Amino acid sequence: MDTIVATFNEINENYQWMITLFTLVFITLVVNFIWKRYYSVVQKRLLKTENLWDDAVWEALHKPMGYLIWILGISFAVEISQAPTLEREILELLENLRAIAVLTLMAWFLFRFIQYGEQNVLKSSESSDSKLDKTTVNAVAKLLRASVIITTVLIVMQTMGYSISGLLAFGGIGGLAVGFAAKDLLSNFFGGLMIYLDRPFKIGDWIRSPDRNIEGVVEVIGWRQTLIRTFDKRPLYVPNSVFTSITVENPSRMLNRRIYETIGIRYDDAMKMAVIVEKVKAMLKAHPEIDQDATMIVNFNEFAASSLNFFIYTFTKTTEWIKFHEIKQDVLLKVMEIIDSEGAEIAFPTQTLHLANQNVPEVNQ
Repeated sequence: MDTIVATFNEINENYQWMITLFTLVFITLVVNFIWKRYYSVVQKRLLKTENLWDDAVWEALHKPMGYLIWILGISFAVEISQAPTLEREILELLENLRAIAVLTLMAWFLFRFIQYGEQNVLKSSESSDSKLDKTTVNAVAKLLRASVIITTVLIVMQTMGYSISGLLAFGGIGGLAVGFAAKDLLSNFFGGLMIYLDRPFKIGDWIRSPDRNIEGVVEVIGWRQTLIRTFDKRPLYVPNSVFTSITVENPSRMLNRRIYETIGIRYDDAMKMAVIVEKVKAMLKAHPEIDQDATMIVNFNEFAASSLNFFIYTFTKTTEWIKFHEIKQDVLLKVMEIIDSEGAEIAFPTQTLHLANQNVPEVNQ
């Protein structure tokens, strides 16, 4: 009997760590199952609320929390079980790995939270009247993500035994060499930073440069380059450093679009010029799509070779390219109607021959 008890005790001592390990793994499974069920229930309730940030926090917490449960469960199971095959060095390594894993999961949670928060803010601004600047939101999100990554890397290195102060000191010395080696990369980075700060354009703007063959709609503003979609739908990748040395026009921020046209009538209709000019000006003042607060000029201004010219200088209310041309077409058609209603004609290039013999009639060509 004593032999049986001794054998049982020996088996119990040898395999107790296995029982403890199994128990903790089973508890981890149960906790992970409860977390998934609880997450689904809470998520359905949060989707019904109007708060943007609770959805972002809960969605960002989903996957990192699941991994955290497993990492903590298994690592503590191995540590508490005191498996006889594990050495002291391995246990210390396990503790360091667990700390690094927890830090990484926290960084992953913050990274996801920033991502979902950015998406929710942009969706909310699209559905509301007060639209936020998409470029600014993207810039803030990128800065926050970069801060999370840098901070996490420094903390992980400190956890692994590296001195952060020494690393920063080395960075001060090696920064000069890195600066020379990555001069173009840094110039593009600071070029992107200046775009975010000065905001000469934003995503969705139509821009062009008279200095370079650059024209199109901005789709992405990155830290190194900007993606511009040209009007023939080609992607154009421009390094950000280019924008620090060229002139950029932003037609998307125009207040109005200008109609500037010169129209000529025949010399035979010279006496009708004043009436035509007055009627055209009255038509523009009554036109619902012409900005009455902007400059408006309609005047006779030139004795041309084969016509008497007057010009129209006015601005439309809209800045939309397609609608502007529709308005311009309507204005020009009305000008033609006014000229025709006065019995005049729009001039075209002609020449008049005067012959020495006055009995011969003049010939128009």
